[in-house]
Amino acid sequence: MSELPVITRLTWGQIEVTYSGKTHRFRDCKIGPQGAREWNWKETGTRHQPGIQVADIEEILGQGVEVVILGCGRLRALGVTPEVEETLKQRNVEYHIEETGRAVELYNRLASQGRRVGGLFHTTC
Repeated sequence: MSELPVITRLTWGQIEVTYSGKTHRFRDCKIGPQGAREWNWKETGTRHQPGIQVADIEEILGQGVEVVILGCGRLRALGVTPEVEETLKQRNVEYHIEETGRAVELYNRLASQGRRVGGLFHTTC
Protein backbone atom coordinates (compact mmCIF):
# COMPACT_ATOMS: atom_id res chain seq x y z
CA MET A 1 0.00 0.00 0.00
CA SER A 2 1.22 3.50 -0.76
CA GLU A 3 1.61 5.97 2.04
CA LEU A 4 -1.53 7.46 3.56
CA PRO A 5 -2.81 10.83 2.37
CA VAL A 6 -1.62 13.79 4.45
CA ILE A 7 -3.49 17.06 4.95
CA THR A 8 -0.90 19.69 4.11
CA ARG A 9 -2.92 22.90 4.40
CA LEU A 10 -6.22 24.12 5.79
CA THR A 11 -7.66 27.57 5.20
CA TRP A 12 -11.19 28.93 5.31
CA GLY A 13 -12.92 27.29 2.37
CA GLN A 14 -10.03 25.08 1.22
CA ILE A 15 -8.16 21.97 2.29
CA GLU A 16 -5.09 20.54 0.58
CA VAL A 17 -4.30 16.85 0.67
CA THR A 18 -1.09 15.28 -0.62
CA TYR A 19 -0.90 11.65 -1.71
CA SER A 20 0.74 9.70 -4.51
CA GLY A 21 3.15 12.60 -4.98
CA LYS A 22 0.45 15.13 -5.86
CA THR A 23 -1.39 17.85 -3.97
CA HIS A 24 -5.16 18.07 -4.37
CA ARG A 25 -7.36 20.99 -3.30
CA PHE A 26 -10.94 20.70 -2.11
CA ARG A 27 -13.60 22.86 -0.48
CA ASP A 28 -14.69 20.00 1.80
CA CYS A 29 -13.19 16.55 1.56
CA LYS A 30 -13.52 12.87 2.25
CA ILE A 31 -10.20 11.20 2.93
CA GLY A 32 -9.21 7.59 3.52
CA PRO A 33 -6.40 5.13 2.94
CA GLN A 34 -7.22 5.03 -0.80
CA GLY A 35 -6.99 8.80 -1.32
CA ALA A 36 -9.16 11.88 -1.07
CA ARG A 37 -11.92 13.54 -3.03
CA GLU A 38 -14.33 16.44 -2.87
CA TRP A 39 -17.10 15.91 -0.32
CA ASN A 40 -20.15 17.15 -2.21
CA TRP A 41 -23.00 17.46 0.29
CA LYS A 42 -25.54 17.34 -2.54
CA GLU A 43 -24.73 13.64 -3.09
CA THR A 44 -26.50 12.73 0.15
CA GLY A 45 -28.58 15.84 0.85
CA THR A 46 -26.39 16.81 3.80
CA ARG A 47 -27.04 20.17 5.45
CA HIS A 48 -25.55 21.81 8.54
CA GLN A 49 -28.46 20.44 10.57
CA PRO A 50 -29.04 17.65 11.24
CA GLY A 51 -25.54 17.21 9.80
CA ILE A 52 -23.32 14.33 8.69
CA GLN A 53 -25.34 11.25 7.75
CA VAL A 54 -24.49 7.56 7.53
CA ALA A 55 -24.45 7.85 3.71
CA ASP A 56 -21.61 10.38 4.06
CA ILE A 57 -19.33 7.98 5.95
CA GLU A 58 -20.04 4.74 4.07
CA GLU A 59 -17.35 5.39 1.44
CA ILE A 60 -14.55 5.73 3.96
CA LEU A 61 -15.86 2.84 6.07
CA GLY A 62 -15.63 0.75 2.91
CA GLN A 63 -11.87 1.41 2.87
CA GLY A 64 -11.42 -0.56 6.08
CA VAL A 65 -10.62 2.33 8.40
CA GLU A 66 -10.15 1.74 12.10
CA VAL A 67 -10.61 5.41 13.04
CA VAL A 68 -12.95 8.06 11.61
CA ILE A 69 -12.36 11.78 12.16
CA LEU A 70 -15.28 14.15 11.58
CA GLY A 71 -14.25 17.78 11.13
CA CYS A 72 -17.44 19.73 11.80
CA GLY A 73 -16.30 23.14 10.61
CA ARG A 74 -14.14 25.92 11.95
CA LEU A 75 -17.07 27.08 14.11
CA ARG A 76 -18.47 23.55 14.61
CA ALA A 77 -21.64 24.52 12.74
CA LEU A 78 -21.98 21.11 11.05
CA GLY A 79 -23.88 18.59 13.12
CA VAL A 80 -23.54 14.80 13.25
CA THR A 81 -26.66 12.66 13.24
CA PRO A 82 -27.10 10.16 16.08
CA GLU A 83 -27.25 7.41 13.43
CA VAL A 84 -23.64 8.13 12.44
CA GLU A 85 -22.41 7.62 15.98
CA GLU A 86 -24.54 4.49 16.39
CA THR A 87 -23.22 3.04 13.11
CA LEU A 88 -19.61 3.67 14.13
CA LYS A 89 -20.18 2.10 17.56
CA GLN A 90 -21.89 -0.96 16.03
CA ARG A 91 -18.95 -1.46 13.66
CA ASN A 92 -16.42 -0.97 16.48
CA VAL A 93 -14.81 1.97 14.69
CA GLU A 94 -13.10 4.54 16.90
CA TYR A 95 -14.31 8.05 16.06
CA HIS A 96 -13.69 11.67 16.96
CA ILE A 97 -15.92 14.69 16.33
CA GLU A 98 -13.85 17.87 16.35
CA GLU A 99 -13.52 21.43 15.15
CA THR A 100 -11.87 21.09 11.74
CA GLY A 101 -8.46 22.49 12.73
CA ARG A 102 -8.19 20.01 15.60
CA ALA A 103 -9.59 17.25 13.37
CA VAL A 104 -6.84 17.86 10.80
CA GLU A 105 -4.13 17.70 13.49
CA LEU A 106 -5.56 14.45 14.85
CA TYR A 107 -5.93 12.92 11.38
CA ASN A 108 -2.30 13.73 10.46
CA ARG A 109 -0.99 12.42 13.80
CA LEU A 110 -2.85 9.11 13.43
CA ALA A 111 -1.88 8.77 9.75
CA SER A 112 1.79 9.36 10.64
CA GLN A 113 1.49 6.51 13.16
CA GLY A 114 0.32 4.22 10.35
CA ARG A 115 -3.25 3.93 11.65
CA ARG A 116 -5.96 3.20 9.05
CA VAL A 117 -7.70 6.52 9.45
CA GLY A 118 -10.29 8.32 7.38
CA GLY A 119 -12.34 11.42 7.76
CA LEU A 120 -14.69 14.06 6.53
CA PHE A 121 -13.60 17.68 6.76
CA HIS A 122 -15.81 20.78 6.45
CA THR A 123 -13.60 23.83 5.87
CA THR A 124 -15.87 26.76 6.65
CA CYS A 125 -18.37 27.46 9.41
